[in-house]
Amino acid sequence: MKLTINARFTLNNGVKMPVLGLGTWEATGHKGKQAVLWALEAGYRLVDTAAIYGNEREVGEAIRESSILREDIFITTKLWPSEMGYESGLEAFEASRRRLGFECVDLYLIHWPGEDRGRRLEAWRALEKLLADGRCRAIGVSNFFVQELREILDRGGTAPAVNQVSFSPFKQQREVHAFCESRGIRLEGYSPLTRGRRLDDTTIRSIAKSYRKTPGQIMLRWAIQKGVIVIPKSVHRERIIENADIFGFVISDADMAVLNKLDEESSGPWSSHSAPA
Repeated sequence: MKLTINARFTLNNGVKMPVLGLGTWEATGHKGKQAVLWALEAGYRLVDTAAIYGNEREVGEAIRESSILREDIFITTKLWPSEMGYESGLEAFEASRRRLGFECVDLYLIHWPGEDRGRRLEAWRALEKLLADGRCRAIGVSNFFVQELREILDRGGTAPAVNQVSFSPFKQQREVHAFCESRGIRLEGYSPLTRGRRLDDTTIRSIAKSYRKTPGQIMLRWAIQKGVIVIPKSVHRERIIENADIFGFVISDADMAVLNKLDEESSGPWSSHSAPA
């Protein structure tokens, strides 16, 4: 498949999800709304939010105010662990849907697995109900280990379409990624730019120079060439545009192999930085 800004990966239920999206953690108020408008103007068609971000209302307003048709935009939001359970999960979804102002959400995720297996599985049952009712087009999880993914799969019901995790050349989630690929679960990467912490890495900078690209563009291109959906977060117009300019070149197999070697062993699917994403 040729990767362009309009490219979409097909999820395990046939729904097509854009390969590039805008992350909106900490992008609240007018700043967050404006970031979404800039992203849509730049060609993004995936916007990722969550109840805990406190910006679902602004995301919905920006989408309605844009010139882009709602059916062309893919909206993701998430269920926070304190709302996990069957009835509470359904109620939380309805609250998110009202804040967004749309009848249907494209992807609804359990934001974190939490520590209560029973509540987690009841929450998944709620997501299956939402999917069956047509209130969302796809369901998935975020920050899940292989063991927690197995718990859902072993029930024999709907498999997650997506597992959203922290993902970058320095945190490659090899075990989780391999398991998801083997089960038809698409990996989606948040913090693909390491929140700016590793943009000065000498290897990244050297490869970026050879392609006449920025370090951030190399990191994003590396991820989508590995089949991972990326949702870089920014509230700056120039950076939003820069992050979208990753489709006019291809990283060679040799350079991909060099980037693959940057992986630093990780203990779990989420970022070591203490923040919801």
